[in-house]
Amino acid sequence: MRNYFNLLYSKRMIRFVYFPAFLAIVFVFISNSWVKKATVKNCYSDVKLIPENKVGLLLGTSKTARGGLNLFFKYRIEAAANLFSEGKIKHIIVSGDNHIANYNEPEEMKNELIKLGVPDSCITLDYAGFRTLDSVVRCEKVFGQTKFTIISQAFHNERALFIASKSGLNCVAFNAKDVPNKYSVKTSIREYFARAKCVLDIYLLGTTPKFLGEKIKITS
Repeated sequence: MRNYFNLLYSKRMIRFVYFPAFLAIVFVFISNSWVKKATVKNCYSDVKLIPENKVGLLLGTSKTARGGLNLFFKYRIEAAANLFSEGKIKHIIVSGDNHIANYNEPEEMKNELIKLGVPDSCITLDYAGFRTLDSVVRCEKVFGQTKFTIISQAFHNERALFIASKSGLNCVAFNAKDVPNKYSVKTSIREYFARAKCVLDIYLLGTTPKFLGEKIKITS
């Protein structure tokens, strides 16, 4: 009798725990492969090869990490300034998180861009870029852009381009310098799940930005 109940318990575990977990893992890997294959051709690492666009969308991140300068931040700023100096973009929308008074990604990034020679008049701040989806969709809905250049690290650009493509936008992306592997292990692992969530947001949940608001005209 004990063996029977053990067998019944094992079957239930397979049905209600192991099998759903297996499906979730498969979905994560399929989502990652899909996002990469659908966008990799529109990601550029050579500033000479990337097409010109009026506007670049710089995706935000914190200036500091582990008590020092965040390399994701540093390399994204350098990438955006490089695109601007080479004439590949004329205006930069800096989209980041500013949900509390003492945390302001857009302002921090703007200050660093100005230090690298980007004029204040060529920078617009988006304080409601809480997520990648928010930043990309708001670039169209709030700032009126349907064709622009996304700027971040390659792994992030692929997800942002996927969102842009499924939103009917005509975008390319410029890959900022990657950070050392040891520095970005947690980020790389998190990105796997972020891509699966991205697919769910678009095809199942119909996720929209937390805030939209009045339209803002971009002038250079």
